[in-house]
Amino acid sequence: MPKFVHLHTHSHYSLLDGLAKIEDLVARVKELGMDAIAVTDHGNLYATVEFYKVATKAGIKPIFGVEAYIAPGDHKDKTSNSGEKYFHLTLIVENQTGWRNLLKLVTKSHLDGFYYRPRMDKKLLREHHEGLIALSGCYSGETTKAILANRPQEAERIVREYQDIFGKENFFIELGHHPNFDKENFLRVRNSLIELSRKTGAPPVATQDIHYLKKEDAEYHDVLLAVQTGNKVADPDRLSLKADDFSMLSPDEMAANFIDIPEAIENSAKIGDRSNAKLELGKILLPTFPLPDGETSSNEYLRKTLRSRITNRYAQSSDAVETRIAMELSVIERMGFADYFLIVQDFINWAKERGIVVGPGRGSAAGSIVSYILGITDLDPLKYELIFERFLNPERIQMPDIDIDITDVRRDEVLGYLREKYGEDHVAHIITFGTMAARAAIRDVGRALGMSYGFCDQLAKLIPFNMNLETALKNVDDLRKFYESDENAKKLLDSAQHLEGVARHASVHACGIVITKESLTDYLPLQRAPQDEHVIITQFEMHSVEDLGLLKMDLLGLRNLTTIENTLNLVEQETGEKIDITKIPLGDKKVFELLQKGQTTGIFQLESGGMTRNLKELKPTELEDIIAMVALYRPGPMELIPEYIARKHGKREITYLHPLLAPVLEKTYGIMIYQEQLMKAAQELAGFTLAEADVLRKAVGKKIRRLLLEQRDKLIEGCLKKGVQKHVAEKFWELIEPFDRYGFNRSHAACYAMIAYETAYLKAHYPVEFMTAFLNAEAGDIERMAFIIAECKKMNIEVLAPDVNRSSAVFAPEEKNTRFGLSAIKNVGVGVVEGIIRERETGGPFTNLSSFISRVKHKDLNKK
Repeated sequence: MPKFVHLHTHSHYSLLDGLAKIEDLVARVKELGMDAIAVTDHGNLYATVEFYKVATKAGIKPIFGVEAYIAPGDHKDKTSNSGEKYFHLTLIVENQTGWRNLLKLVTKSHLDGFYYRPRMDKKLLREHHEGLIALSGCYSGETTKAILANRPQEAERIVREYQDIFGKENFFIELGHHPNFDKENFLRVRNSLIELSRKTGAPPVATQDIHYLKKEDAEYHDVLLAVQTGNKVADPDRLSLKADDFSMLSPDEMAANFIDIPEAIENSAKIGDRSNAKLELGKILLPTFPLPDGETSSNEYLRKTLRSRITNRYAQSSDAVETRIAMELSVIERMGFADYFLIVQDFINWAKERGIVVGPGRGSAAGSIVSYILGITDLDPLKYELIFERFLNPERIQMPDIDIDITDVRRDEVLGYLREKYGEDHVAHIITFGTMAARAAIRDVGRALGMSYGFCDQLAKLIPFNMNLETALKNVDDLRKFYESDENAKKLLDSAQHLEGVARHASVHACGIVITKESLTDYLPLQRAPQDEHVIITQFEMHSVEDLGLLKMDLLGLRNLTTIENTLNLVEQETGEKIDITKIPLGDKKVFELLQKGQTTGIFQLESGGMTRNLKELKPTELEDIIAMVALYRPGPMELIPEYIARKHGKREITYLHPLLAPVLEKTYGIMIYQEQLMKAAQELAGFTLAEADVLRKAVGKKIRRLLLEQRDKLIEGCLKKGVQKHVAEKFWELIEPFDRYGFNRSHAACYAMIAYETAYLKAHYPVEFMTAFLNAEAGDIERMAFIIAECKKMNIEVLAPDVNRSSAVFAPEEKNTRFGLSAIKNVGVGVVEGIIRERETGGPFTNLSSFISRVKHKDLNKK
């Protein structure tokens, strides 16, 4: 078998044009006996990190590249009237310099050159050509276009120009073999390209423009193209590649296609051998926190900052506090994470100083006393028994993960601060990809195949949410019957299965941002958000960003925090009382009465019907009950709720597998609910360190059999050493093995329980202000507003009708009621509302309709 490397390959990240998912693509390369492949998606590098990881793991050499779009002139010029908006050029990365240059080229093509496609130009190629190998491109390449236009001299000039840009040894004439794609011109183009190669000395290289993996996938790729263009498969004039074979061919098949020019096959392997760029994954690449004048060490400055703030959290320090601080700092400093904590505390405290409500924490970060003292989180980990090792395991260096909730309407202010502090080219949003889920795939494919909406909808609704098509066909009888008895259903479901999981579109991740030490494009490519060209996003999704070791943070806009912030502002505005929400009493009787009665509308995490019913039965009396309910109310652990309630009220006996577990499970009446309890139980019963217990927790979660067996043996051995009987140790293992279905992160539950408590506190003590803020947060959702207005009536709060003489732009308290906001009225725009209020303030109240119409001069004030 000849040595051959595919250098022109489209994965499913060539959105709606490539069918192959990365794992399938790499598996096919291995199956066909090849040891390297390039991925060259259309104008983007989305696949790179995933491709690199999957390929290297499989023993396949990953080659980075892109099918670039080259502008005929200046890539920034969007006024050109020339016929061609862009040409294709295949770029292959040779080395690390080439990789860095490709990052710059792809980014500039998206940020500056987007005109139909993300375009580069030849000036840019000259600036960033080092370390890159260029192939002349497919049928849409500039050289081929000149040949098709019968301009041989122009074709030669183009080849020599590219040789001048990249160097003679780095520019190749690309030869594809798709004779049926353009039967009339195929041989003429091929012969002309070979002649050009001989005349200019640009070596030929064989490629197969891969858009799917196997020949039988052609019809499914054709459906994918129809989905992309919004056409039907039956439309005669639509884009289609079905006339020819664009599958991944074996080396033997490729050699047969190029039997007349074997050097083209050999050159593919030579390019493959030359291409040796690598990604450094798992390395920590934290930005540096800008230290104040006179400070030289992040570690020392972190220690000083902690000392200066400790009294904000503890009136009097203690041995427990000092021991915990010392332990955490030793881990943070050893792992090199001081800058991380300084960066996060800086922007969180900046936000808090400006009255921006930030959540008390999210996820495992609340287990850190350093985070608590710095103001990153608002729960005392000692008081709530939260474990640092659940957040940072001292036995394994891994990037900390501090996720932050923030009022949704002021998130952009915080992002603006970060851009200003670290530089515009150091902060970006993170991309995310929407993939075709089972139901969506059926509807998309059905449209493309011209099947009726009703038929497609009927099939789609038979598939349970979060179930793939393969599983659904095995488990849903009605769906399987359709498949077996109806030809259209079979065709639709077969096609949908091939498209399921394929990337459909890119968008902005709801909360992910990245901050880099050097310029972003030293690490990853950028583009504009498809939904908003003013927003710059990475081309690597969040897992890839983390794999590169970059600082990724989740900054989630939470509407409930907006409600809290607006309530606090209204209370101060109406009464002059300034409330510090982080210092409210946590045993407030009115809060628990509210929850016991099930008055949970507007209460974070506790609003659903099922949760309300459980709370009425539970009759919570302390924050610990809310923490437990936040953890339990989800699939799996939900079945434990009746037992928890029965034990709380003494209707069931509280028992422990072993007396050593009593202090660990006491707060949850002997029921193991939290991951932290599992860790503490392993510590008490088997002598694990908390770091070892965290490894156990992860092993249970990942369900890797080898790891589980290792942990089981270690746990039982540890139990025996501590004098625990073997049958008890084995029984304990039986309890923890399925624990991934039940165990919840206590740190996260405690943080979210705190937000629930805060919203309940405001509702109980400041009902008018809270419900007003709640209405404003939900304005625009008519059904939701109607529901909230009904809740107001139950609370004896009247929602007063909109009034041009009394209403503000938004809902506002009026005595012991709330007045409907003008901008919440359907079809009334903000501009009109501003005009009405401005005129009312300057000219006094409106006396009648005529006065209103004649005085408010605004273009949008119409009959509607």
